Amino acid sequence: MSRMLYSVTMSLDGFIAGPGGDMSWLTEHLGPNPTVDKVIGEIGALLVGNRTFRGDDPHRGTESEGKPFGGGWTGPQFVLTHHIPDTPVPGVTFVGDLDSGVAAAKAAAGDKYVNILGADTARQCLEAGVLDEILVFIAPVMLGDGVRLFDHPGGTNVRLERVELTHVPHATSIRFRVVG
Repeated sequence: MSRMLYSVTMSLDGFIAGPGGDMSWLTEHLGPNPTVDKVIGEIGALLVGNRTFRGDDPHRGTESEGKPFGGGWTGPQFVLTHHIPDTPVPGVTFVGDLDSGVAAAKAAAGDKYVNILGADTARQCLEAGVLDEILVFIAPVMLGDGVRLFDHPGGTNVRLERVELTHVPHATSIRFRVVG
């Protein structure tokens, strides 16, 4: 049975995108990373938030633009949105609610991970109790403002258990299991 994984690159000060969803900061931090390569091989489907799907792309202006993991991964994508477009997008299924999106993505992923892209979608999965793991790549930069890794107005306490820690020249990654 598939598991739900939120994987993301974050600045040291906790932002996954700059102000207005800007992802240009990430471009200089992309590069060979054995942990990313391993995770890509474990992904069976993507569950993507609408803002992430339609948002800024660190690969803008290259042949990798618009491709998950810069073209390093292909497969079924499920985009969570309240506004399903009239024109189909090849390889993308638009879903109107979290439950049907999670069910469809898990069915498509088989025994591999459903990788979540988008902070709000990850928060919704966490609140619904369906998020199993979080993998954070910490880039050596501070942005000072933008989209936080996790935002819960009023605060909350999410217990995590570290299961892996890796280092490469341009990032450190920490993998957690969601405990409760």
